[in-house]
Amino acid sequence: MSGASGAAAASAASAAAAGERRRRQVRWSLLFGNFVIGCGVMVVVGTLTDISRSLDVSVSIAGQLVAVAAIVMCLGAPLLAGWVGALDRRKLLAASLAWYAIGHALCALMPSYAALLPMRALTVLGAAVFTPQAAAAIGAMTPPAERGGAITFVFIGWSIASVVGMPISAWLGDNFGWRSAFFAIAALGAVGAVWVLASVPANVRPATLTLAAWRAAFGNPVLMGMVLVTALAGAGQFTLFSYFAPYFKNVVGAGTNEVTLLFVWFGVFGVIGNTLASRYVDRLGADRAVGFALVLMAVSLFAWPWATNGIAAAIVLVPWALACFSTQSMQQARLGAAAPQLAPALMALNTSAIYLGQAAGASSGGWLIAHHGYGQLSIVGLAWLAAAIALSVWASRARRTTA
Repeated sequence: MSGASGAAAASAASAAAAGERRRRQVRWSLLFGNFVIGCGVMVVVGTLTDISRSLDVSVSIAGQLVAVAAIVMCLGAPLLAGWVGALDRRKLLAASLAWYAIGHALCALMPSYAALLPMRALTVLGAAVFTPQAAAAIGAMTPPAERGGAITFVFIGWSIASVVGMPISAWLGDNFGWRSAFFAIAALGAVGAVWVLASVPANVRPATLTLAAWRAAFGNPVLMGMVLVTALAGAGQFTLFSYFAPYFKNVVGAGTNEVTLLFVWFGVFGVIGNTLASRYVDRLGADRAVGFALVLMAVSLFAWPWATNGIAAAIVLVPWALACFSTQSMQQARLGAAAPQLAPALMALNTSAIYLGQAAGASSGGWLIAHHGYGQLSIVGLAWLAAAIALSVWASRARRTTA
């Protein structure tokens, strides 16, 4: 009996270790998928100057590629979440990356801004599916005590995209044209689709989104307040972030290499921030972590008028970069912890809010540039963030009171 018990225990331990290795492989493949999604979302930011020049449109008009894509992702995330709820996540996630890859290749072939705009809108439907469904899938595969860290881990892909994807996009756009950057995203998307197909187990199906789940999510003012925090924070960032490349060139006076270095600098601290978030969000509590991150971003926007040269801009960027991508992942973890049974609906709504914020920020930033130049961008962005901080504090207190 003792020998049989020992063999059974060893077999159970071996199975547990194998399961952990499989979950680790899945996390890395989903992290890479989010890296591809992040690169594709931000490729317009990095190549905005060349798109404007190549397609003969103003910077403010070219910047609406960010806004239109964000609107499509905002609407697509919750709508598509309902339609794909019963599908095997392995096939769904791989297919969404394949769609993304093909779409970017087609975007690179578009001859005009009028042709590029609708193709860009269709392409980002892949992003509307992948990001929330990746979060829901890894959440369904992870024990509850580790769920917050797992979700924030796969979001590290976004911050790595800012380290590698956005600077390389800017460099490719300046040296070889924006089309080369779009082709590069297409190649990465193909790799990501194959990797996800090879690593994610079959028949991963998080809880199906029912009408009752949507009603419960929309009917809870605290949960909706948390989702709105994501939108307000995104609007505050993208009012300025969407126009980083032309801002650095036209206001700071940075050259091509200096702009690339600033993007790399921003991305490095973004990875550091998201890595720290994945390690400590469960320990600190998502409410407190999100609040701290919002304040960091507000500090950078408050100090932005003093970023008059490359060195000053690099210093001012640090708090913002530490919090930028980690805020999104911590918000996902925050919502998942607040209502685990509603996680698929909340993940979709939060992803929608990310892109709603991007659309609002890019649109308001483009209007400001067209009418008042670059000087008002940080002030308006700071106002958005102040609203996000106030709402986040209220949601945290209301959640504690309700609990």
